[in-house]
Amino acid sequence: MKYVAEKYRKPFCTDLKTIYQAPTEEKALVALDKVTEKWEGKYPNSMKGWKQHWDAISPIFKFSVEVHTTNAIESLKATYRKLNRQRSVFPSDTTLLKALYLSTFEATKKWTKPLRNWGQVYGELSIMYEGRLL
Repeated sequence: MKYVAEKYRKPFCTDLKTIYQAPTEEKALVALDKVTEKWEGKYPNSMKGWKQHWDAISPIFKFSVEVHTTNAIESLKATYRKLNRQRSVFPSDTTLLKALYLSTFEATKKWTKPLRNWGQVYGELSIMYEGRLL
């Protein structure tokens, strides 16, 4: 986002939300094509990254919209973005994983309110990650 001009950030972010808040991967790919068509002339490199890293992005569509758009998950994404802004290069994958773990641990300390639709979210996560949730 730091390369997107200030006056275009809000509409650019709004368009990006249509991708990652899509209910299915197929709809997300359609949204990706629309957003790419709209913005690739002005910001070609930002949209190129979405296509290049689709394998890393697409697993979120295994879950329902309730799982990947909860306030807790959005808060966690913001924590990871902050970590990325503070330190964009990590010496190894292990260092990155440790930093993500510590960021996650710190973020969860702030979660004091009950999560919206937690029953559905927990059920879905416990099926996907059997034996990992308490």
